[in-house]
Amino acid sequence: MDICRFALHSCPLYLPPLSTFIKPVILFPSFPSGPTKLAKSAQLLIPSKPAVYTRVCCTSSCSSSPSSSMEAPPEGYRRNVGICLINDSKKIFSASRLDVPDSWQMPQGGIDEGEDPRTAAIRELREETGVHSAEILAETPHWLTYDFPPDVRAKLRQQWGSDWKGQAQKWFLLRFTGKDEEVNLLGDGSEKPEFGKWSWISPEQIVDLVVDFKKPVYKEVLAVFAPYLQ
Repeated sequence: MDICRFALHSCPLYLPPLSTFIKPVILFPSFPSGPTKLAKSAQLLIPSKPAVYTRVCCTSSCSSSPSSSMEAPPEGYRRNVGICLINDSKKIFSASRLDVPDSWQMPQGGIDEGEDPRTAAIRELREETGVHSAEILAETPHWLTYDFPPDVRAKLRQQWGSDWKGQAQKWFLLRFTGKDEEVNLLGDGSEKPEFGKWSWISPEQIVDLVVDFKKPVYKEVLAVFAPYLQ
């Protein structure tokens, strides 16, 4: 889990019908309780044919097919996933960090050794928000990186015992299919809570509220997922 969590030119983007993008429905286990310009490296990952809905296990112990996101990230950056969770009103889930006053962000977290990024995204969403009703719509095809400011890097070096330049992130767009009452910032009880408050907000608001060193990645992520946010 992170205390601090988060690199595109214009290129034409052909978007087939929405059904073409839809990934398999993800069933989770129950637990108590304006777009900017795209760069060449961040085009939306588009499957060659519509995906078939299947049941898949979403616990970390389940095996999953390797994701296209498993190419090596830039050297010196910690592997991480980010989750852009949207509701039916195209608003984005954001929560306030307990350790950084007045800072809001989307859920994110580290990828475990040998873990597929898609599986990591599902796990992190559940651990941080308690959400287990969502389906994956799309993902960024490349790693997006941000550097830690010197003070943050020093703090995390002491906490993690590793000196990472920053984080290399794979981002996933998920649609929330449950009720707001499902959100529980205590998470699933497996990790220490990271958030104090949460809300559904606009893309513009989410960029304004995130810490400065994550803003460039947020702008890129929202540009890639813009077709789903309109």
